Amino acid sequence: MKILVGYKRVVDYNVRIQVKPDGSGVVTDGVKLSANPFDDIALEEALRLREKGLAEEVVIVGIGPADLTAHLRNGLAMGANRAIHVQTTDAVSPLAAARTFLKLIEKEQPSLVILGKQAIDDDANQTGQMLAALWDRPQATFASKVEIAGGKVTVTREVDAGLETIEAELPAVITTDLRLNEPRFIKLPDIMKAKSKPIDVIELGSLGVEVADHIKTTHYAAPPKRSKGVMVKDAAELVAALKQKGLL
Repeated sequence: MKILVGYKRVVDYNVRIQVKPDGSGVVTDGVKLSANPFDDIALEEALRLREKGLAEEVVIVGIGPADLTAHLRNGLAMGANRAIHVQTTDAVSPLAAARTFLKLIEKEQPSLVILGKQAIDDDANQTGQMLAALWDRPQATFASKVEIAGGKVTVTREVDAGLETIEAELPAVITTDLRLNEPRFIKLPDIMKAKSKPIDVIELGSLGVEVADHIKTTHYAAPPKRSKGVMVKDAAELVAALKQKGLL
């Protein structure tokens, strides 16, 4: 069984996001970039399935500019067998990403596609669902447990009411939640081994995927600063303060 894993690069979750002065986007120059945390979880789960003997090959996919190679090397150092770099300088919407994955699926013929449930830069939570619809295959989102047996995948999902367990025929699409696993640390020998692992570079334009976004972002702005809290002596003073602000 072959597993295809989405591996997106985003601004590191420890970085304080700064909006550009003209409001055209966020500052990325000189900012630490790293793997989307949910994608690290997706890769870790794929590696664990391979280690259990349920998969033979794990292939990571990244969509982005030429300098994405170093990011993909990290995924290879983590344990992926090989990487596919779909090269483009354009911003890629969730729908364009799903269409790109579909083209790669047609070529690679994986039995399972694992994606992070969302990327922490746009928080869209759309690519996995769109891919399943385009591929016309089952989907299991927000996975907190994954089991494979008899050509089927059993997934425990985290939903508002608690946990839901579903079973789907393979091939299928899974998106990962935070509690699925804890990604492994990359060791120095693995970093050295990753340098010899193959990265296939494909121009996005050669796949015939339309990247034009149907939604236009007109402006970015930082969240407004919170005003200072006010101490009140009793409930009556609290009610009076709320009325003064027009909140009651």
